[in-house]
Amino acid sequence: MMSKLSGLVFLCVLALPIPAAWSDEAPSASPAATTEAPAASTPAAATAAAPTEPTLMAADKISAGDTAWMLTSTALVLMMSIPGLALFYGGMVRKKNVLATLMQTFAITCLVTLLWWLIGYSWAFTPGSPFLGGASRAFFNGMTFIHDPTNRLSVSHLALTIPETVYAMFQLTFAAITPALIAGAFADRMKFSAMLVFMAAWSLLVYSPIAHMVWEPTGWLNKAGVLDYRQLLGARQAPGLRQRGDGAPQFDADVDRRLAAMGGLVRLQRGFGGSRRRPRGHGDAGDTIGHCGGCARLGFR
Repeated sequence: MMSKLSGLVFLCVLALPIPAAWSDEAPSASPAATTEAPAASTPAAATAAAPTEPTLMAADKISAGDTAWMLTSTALVLMMSIPGLALFYGGMVRKKNVLATLMQTFAITCLVTLLWWLIGYSWAFTPGSPFLGGASRAFFNGMTFIHDPTNRLSVSHLALTIPETVYAMFQLTFAAITPALIAGAFADRMKFSAMLVFMAAWSLLVYSPIAHMVWEPTGWLNKAGVLDYRQLLGARQAPGLRQRGDGAPQFDADVDRRLAAMGGLVRLQRGFGGSRRRPRGHGDAGDTIGHCGGCARLGFR
């Protein structure tokens, strides 16, 4: 199985045109951009001048506050996976499978980290087709952090105030926890090697393309307006929404109360009318692990 996994990864890499090096020179300005015009000061012109791909930026343009918060967020999301999710799932299985469940989450995090460096980040967050990104950031090629004489570093066109290294790490934590969550669906019932092959294929063939379609400005779903929640809710008139005088959607309080009542009934059913059988092999240690993992995940949400 491991040989099949390695073959799959290298096949994907060899099928892509990986550039030899990243050009440190800024792209030449178009004739329309070099000509001075009064309309250049308008917001529309400023938006059009924004970079459409990862680029180099002066270090003094980086926000220290944004970078510090993104580093903190990266650590918190990583702790949701290790140890939060690992302990949470470890407390829900039989005693003999606790260690295997813990290692599944840890191994998935390690595997996705390597795939993210290999090609996952490039497929997800670089320009390409409407469905898949390019290979300009394969192996993190061209990602620099202030080591050239001009004191510039690379930034993503999706986050211009933080270094691209920080942005890539932040997105990696979500790329790692997503397949780790899937592992809870087949705990105790899947071979470790088969799980690694499936998670590698899912990360490259499902997660990266969907992330590209949603977050990349040229992505298919992004162009469809999936990030414009107000427009989507107002145009489709989702249940429980009303139009205010200014045309903005407004939630219906009656629907909120009905949903709250339904949730309360489900909770009562689980607490009083549900089964109270304990899973086989569970003991106080297993319950403690599950409770600790659940508290860790709730604390970092």
